[in-house]
Parts: sequence; structure tokens; C-alpha cells
Amino acid sequence: MALLSMIVRKMTQNKWLELSLLIGLVLTVGLVSSIPTYTEAILSRMLVKELEASQLSSYPGTMNMRFTYIGVNNAEQRIKQMQTNKQLMENKVLPLIPVPLIERTSDLITSAFDLSVDQPTPEGEKKKVFRTSITSVNGLEEHIKLIDGRMPADKPVDGVYEVLVTEKGLNTLRTVLGTVFVFQDINKQQVRVKPVGVMTKKEDDDLFFLSPDLGGFSNSLVMNSDMLDKEFIQTHRLLVNANSWHIVPQYENLELRNIDQYLKAAELLKAQVKSNYQYTLEAQYVDVIDRYFKSSDNLRILMWSLNVPVLAMLGLYVFMVSNLITNRQKTEIAVLRSRGAARWQILLSYLAEYTLLGAVAVAAGPPLGLFLTKVLGSSNGFMSFVQRSGIRVHLNSEVYLYAGAAAITALIVMLVPVIFATKTTIVGHKQQMARMQQTPFWHKLFLDVIALAVSLYGLRVFHQRMKTLQTLGLDNEALHIDPLQFAVPALFILGGGMLLLRVYPYFLRIIYWVGRKWWPPSMYATLIQVGRSSAGYQFLMVFLMMTIATGMFSASAARTINHNGEDRIRYASGADVVLQANWPNDKPPETPGGGPQQQQSPVAAPDVIHYVEPPFEPYTKLAGVESTAKVLVHDNASYSTEEGSGSAKLLGIDSDEFGQTAWFRDGLLDYPFYEYLNLLAAAPNAVLISKTLADEEKLKPGDTIWVGWDGIDMQPFMVYAVVDYFPTFNPNPRDAEMPAPKLIVGSRLQIQTYLSLEPYQVWLKLKQGASVNDLYRDIEEKKLSIVDITDMKSKLTTAKSDPFLMAVNGTLTLGFIISLVISFAGFLLYWTLVLRGRMLQNGIMRAMGLSLRQLIGMLTVEQLLTSGAAIVIGLATGITTSRLFVPLFQNAFDAKQLVPPFRVMVDPIDSIRIYVFVGSTILIGLLILGYMLSRLKIHQAIKLGED
Repeated sequence: MALLSMIVRKMTQNKWLELSLLIGLVLTVGLVSSIPTYTEAILSRMLVKELEASQLSSYPGTMNMRFTYIGVNNAEQRIKQMQTNKQLMENKVLPLIPVPLIERTSDLITSAFDLSVDQPTPEGEKKKVFRTSITSVNGLEEHIKLIDGRMPADKPVDGVYEVLVTEKGLNTLRTVLGTVFVFQDINKQQVRVKPVGVMTKKEDDDLFFLSPDLGGFSNSLVMNSDMLDKEFIQTHRLLVNANSWHIVPQYENLELRNIDQYLKAAELLKAQVKSNYQYTLEAQYVDVIDRYFKSSDNLRILMWSLNVPVLAMLGLYVFMVSNLITNRQKTEIAVLRSRGAARWQILLSYLAEYTLLGAVAVAAGPPLGLFLTKVLGSSNGFMSFVQRSGIRVHLNSEVYLYAGAAAITALIVMLVPVIFATKTTIVGHKQQMARMQQTPFWHKLFLDVIALAVSLYGLRVFHQRMKTLQTLGLDNEALHIDPLQFAVPALFILGGGMLLLRVYPYFLRIIYWVGRKWWPPSMYATLIQVGRSSAGYQFLMVFLMMTIATGMFSASAARTINHNGEDRIRYASGADVVLQANWPNDKPPETPGGGPQQQQSPVAAPDVIHYVEPPFEPYTKLAGVESTAKVLVHDNASYSTEEGSGSAKLLGIDSDEFGQTAWFRDGLLDYPFYEYLNLLAAAPNAVLISKTLADEEKLKPGDTIWVGWDGIDMQPFMVYAVVDYFPTFNPNPRDAEMPAPKLIVGSRLQIQTYLSLEPYQVWLKLKQGASVNDLYRDIEEKKLSIVDITDMKSKLTTAKSDPFLMAVNGTLTLGFIISLVISFAGFLLYWTLVLRGRMLQNGIMRAMGLSLRQLIGMLTVEQLLTSGAAIVIGLATGITTSRLFVPLFQNAFDAKQLVPPFRVMVDPIDSIRIYVFVGSTILIGLLILGYMLSRLKIHQAIKLGED
């Protein structure tokens, strides 16, 4: 209790430092605990998106099981198997489903039997026999409606069992309601049944049913479940042929933490049922989740890697504050050591103090991380938030495990200055105070050079990896994403900043030498103060440099990922809207499958299909359209050269209209894009070819290439230029075994005149601010016949809600904000303590006649030479790091889809944010320090010196 009281008093004496340290600890623990929380939330959202995208023939997450009992003719054994199967589902499988069920259906199908009308067969006619079975479904009555007849009784009526049929089933029986049918059960006894009602689904989109058209009931008689079980199954009059389960979960509630249970349900069925029954299991979600887990591993690595620079910065902040606390108490530590206190005893006291702070951080950090996760869930881009349904987040044992690990790591970091301080005796401490100009330990150990060397090696490895991916056409799963590839930017920032600080004292000497004849006394005093105490300033400078550089890197990384993602969508789309109109032609209609039409002789398709071009003018007058272009696209055209032949994608364009309508990023080609289009306009037979085609066939400008397609004779064209990229063309190989795609671009009029008239696409460029919905409505009002339409804006909107981009934007936004907040806190804290420590010196200067204005001027120059220099170094380091290391994020994408190439973006808005923040920080700092100087009493400072 006495030790706790002493620790509390000790912390009270340094309450502002302790509070600053606690804030840093809470932020660190909160950030670390938010990583698994945010990762789980994003992965859960990704899982839901994957399930929605996989919706083909069934509702996402649906599980359909059918157990067929064959090879067992004993009715009692089949009933026993059915009951065991029911217990398995009720007691083991269904409890594993971790989310509520929208629907849960179980049915039973009897073995097939011959059914005939219960009437004598007229002479000369063959008795009509129908092969059918009886089906029962629990809860069916609540999901059907009758289109004819009535509901059957739940018990035999005059010895006749009433059943339901579908309309298709009634037509199959070729009868009307009320007709009595008869069949024999296993005991050769006659059973009479009578259809009394025709059923259909109450709601078309009812998830209760497996098939949308009640196809499963078309060949069966539907009987009340209790009556079928009591009258036929339990009495062994009919054998159980199969029973099925249809489970529809609320897939929106699936989360990463409970998905294992969902998978275990399918595994349990496979393991326990496969050896006993013939069964089928339809669970599309299993394959979806398997693919999801592969992509989620990369996302986990990326999430942690993105936070490495921020975590390093927070660690540096915690170290700086704990170092300040230790420096203020070095005299006390030295006195304790000189009076016989052991080093472990001093360490134990600090350990108790920091453990207390760590416990508070572990308690407050996870809720803070939960709050940050909810806020970041609404991110719509970097530093952009929208009103969106929040992501589901939870605090669990894993979160507190990470929080505890973060607190322990921070505790070790905080004890490092104490360990060094306990080595110093009272004499050594006085010597250190007299020798302020010391070489920092990172310069002695050349840590800056080592950090730079490691980071540059990582950069080299990355470039080799990306070259392999793009050359071989591999995807991002072909090579494992190394987390170190994303940690090296932090090493480069740290190493580059420390290397610049190594030469910083020489920079001060140059300033001193250049103005030595003109500097006023206050400037001399400032330069001498900074030059002789450079070691004391360098830790602050490293901290400011790293936080500013980290913020710049986070901003650049987010902007680059977002802009390049949008560029890929724009490039692949080609224009804002792409339409494919319906062209009348002489192609024979396709014969639908089934029915008597299959017996007809097929009509041979002509060698060349003749098309009629629809009017183009209506497209130019659609709502919101700025420009239009006709673009002929033939994906499998043939070409021939002197070196060989092959197939390529053929684009036919009108140069002027295409240039005004298509989207193309500047800088992708050697010359401006419009100059290549001018080449096509200059000569009708001119074509542009892709570099992949030129390299394979050894073509160059001036060569002739023959172009055509199936059924069309080839015509000669002249190569005018070779291009690496062109709208919609992806030059990367689709896989390692396929050749690289090739492209030929020519004049549409020339191609349609000398080759063939074929349907072209209509590309639309919309006016600024135009609504796509208005365009769609105008198309409907003008009754334009459209067979296909793609909308770039819709793709961009969908991309912004992509879980992967949400994770990246949220994480980098958080890193950017924390960088600015921590740099502001560290700046004010350091300079406040420095000013308090130099109270005597400032009082003496005031006593010597230095005015308050001159004293504030000295302080301003000192800040510019230290904090200002650190900020400039941080900005330079951040921009350099962005240019070199932001391309590392290509590893998180499919290399085949990186078209156009990754381009590093530095948005001026982010730079302005940093400049405004830095300027505000320095201004606020000067105001606070000026206020403290104005309240300085000279006699108190002199009295302090005497004491």
C-alpha cells in the first residue's frame, strides 16, 4: 500500500507527462485492438458480398440436402434410418447454423407406384397407368394457395385419401378434380386417392420452395404430412424413398467469428451420412467461402501491414514521452543509486507505475478501437465519410488479447530509457548535463544506413516479383504476399529521416557561416543554442519527421489505390455509357430447346449475315449526352503478315468522335493520345497495332498487315504506329499458358466498306453532373431497341462500397488522422517542457535587457530551425517514400488487371491539409509559449537559479 501511495504521488508530480503518456498508450492499444475488430467486420462484409455475388440458382447461403434410401427393402429399417436422419438434423446440424433461418423445410417422398383411374377400362382400350409417388411437406399449407378446388381432409373420407396436385401434375394425369385413382401398396392392398385441389405458390419469390415453378411436385401427389406418416409410413404400407431438408439462413448476419460453425454443418453431414445413405448436398456457399478464405488471408496481411508505420510512430511517441519523464527524474535516480538502491529496485518501481498506466490503457483502448471501427465503417474514400449502414463490430477475447500484447510491448518500450538511466551514477549524470552535444546512438550504430539498406532491398524484391507476375500472367495468389514488403516503407522513412538529421548540424554551420557578419545577437544566441544542443533536439525532430512522413505516405497510398481503381474501371469501360443496339438481320431464329420444334430440319445459317444499320441520330440527342462515337468491336479478327498469322481484337473507330468520347489517361503513350488518332484520320487504310502484336510478328510502322475474319476475305492495311495501351485493351496475358492479347485499331468506315457491315457499339460521354437515370428514362421514352448496356458510373459506385477498398481507406484515414494528432501533441508537450526547463536562462536574458518580443523572436527562429526543419524533412521523406513504395500495393491486386499501370498519386488537397495543420501547430505552439514567456517573473527565475 505504501508503494502504491508513493507511485501515485510520483505520478502526480508529473501529471501532464503521465497524462500524455497515458493518451499515447490508450491510442496505441486502441489502434491495435481496432485492427482485429475492423478486420473481422470488413471480412464479414466481404463474405456477405461474396455470397450475394454468387447467387445463381438459389438464395445465397442456401443448404439443400436430400437423403435417398436405396438398397434397403425393409420398411422398418428405412423408418429407423429416417428417424436417425431427423435426429441428426435436429440435434447436430441445425444447432450449428449460427444465424436465424428465413425458411426451414423438410419433406418426405414415398417409393414410386403405378396409379390408374378407379374405373373399368373400356373394351379395346389399354389401361392408362401413371408412375408417381406421394409427397408431404411440413408447413406447406401456409405457403400455397388454391387456383381450383379445395384443401384436402386430414383423414380418409369414405376410404378415399384426398390429395393436392399442381396444374402441371393434373395435366399429366389427364383428368379433372374429383376423379378417384387407385394403386397398390406394398401389401398388395388397393389404396384409393382423389385430387381435390390444384395448388400454386402464394408468393412467387417464396424461399420455402426449392424450385421457382413447383417442379418438384409435378410428378407427385401431395398429402397431409401427419396422414401420410400415420396411414402409410408407420403402417409399412409404403416405403420411404427419400426425404429432403431445405435451409435458408439470413446470410446477411453471417460473420467471420461464426462462419466455422456454418462450414462444420456441411462437414458433419458429409462425415456421418456418406457411409450410410445415398445423398446429395447442394451448398454453394461452401465453394464461395473457400474462395473467400483465400482472399481474406491477403486482406489480413494487408490490414496489419498498412498499420505498421502508424504503430511505429505511436511506439516512438511513447518512447519519447517516457524518455522525457526519465530525463526529468535522472537526478532522483542517480541519487537513489548513490545511496545504495539496486537497479532492479528502481526498475521495479517504474514497472509498477507503467503497469498501472497499461492497465488503464487495456481497459479504455478496446472501446476506443470499437468506436474507431464504427466511424471508419462509413468511409467512402480517403478522408471521406457518408451515411452508410454501420458495420457489425464486437469486442471479444481476441481483441483483448491483442490489447494486452500491445500494452506489454509498450511497457517494454517505456522501460528502455529507465534501463539506460539506472546505469548512470550521480557523477556521470552531472557530466552528461555538462556535455549536451553528444552523438545520438542511432548515428553511432549506423541504424539509418542499415534501415535504408533493408528497405531498398525490399523494394528490389518487390520489383522482381511484379515483373514475374505480369510476365507470366499470374494472379496475386500465385506468390505469397510478404508482410515485410509493406513494413519497409516505415524503415525507409526512419532511415531516410535519420540520415538527413546526420547532416543537419552541417546545415546549421552553413547558416551560421553565411550570416555571421549580419546576424543580430538574438540570432547568434539561437544558433549557438541549437548547434550546441542538437542531440537534445534530434529526438523531437525524428518524431516530427516520422509522423509527417507517415501522414503523407498514408494519404498518397490511399489516393493512389482509389484513383488507380477508378482508372481501371474507366479504362476497361472505355466511355461513360456503352450501348449495343439491336440490328435487324437475316440470321435465322434460334430453335428453342425441347418441344416438337426439335423434329424440324434446322435452317442453315448464311455464310455472311447481312445487317441493317438502325438510325444513329437518336443516340446523339439522349438526355445528358455530350458526345457520341461509333465503335466497331470484333474480338476474334484474323490477321496475316510476312512472319505469320493469328487472331487479334479489332477496333473500328471514327477518330474525331472517338477522341471526344473515349476515356484515356495521359502519359500512357509516348505521344499524346490525339496524335495517334490523327494518324488514323490521315489515311483510310492506316491502323494502329499493339506492342504485343508488333513484338510477336516483328512489325514496325510502314509494314503491311492483312485483316479479316471468318467468312470475310482479308484486306491490306498499313501500320502507322505501335501503341502499348488503347481504351478497353488489356495487353497482359490472361494466364501463363496463353499468348498475350493483340490489338488492331483502324478506321470504322474503311473496315465496314472493304470488309463487312457489322453491328457497332455506341459510346456515350455524359455532360458534367448528368444523371444516368435520366438517360435510362429517355431511352425508354424513345423506345430505342437496346440489347446490352454498361454504365461506368454504376461500376464506380459499386467499387466504392467494395469491402477491400473500405478496409484500405478506413485504415489509411485512421493512420493519417493519428499522425497529425500525435505530432501536434508531441510538439506542444516537448516545447512546453523545454521552455520550463530553460526558465532560468530566459529570466537572465530578460534581466539583461532582452525584450519579450526579442525573446519570442528567438523562440520562433529556434522552432523554425528544429521543428520547421523536421517538418520539411518529413514532407520530403514522405513524398520520396510514396514515390518508391506506394507501388508495393500492387501486390494486393491481380497483376493481370493492373491496366492502366499503377501510378502514384499525391493529391494537392492532402498536402494543403498537412501544410495548414503544420502551420496551425507552430502558430498555436508559439502562442502558448509566448503566453508562458509573458507570465515569466524575472525575480522568480533568478530566485530559482539561486536555489
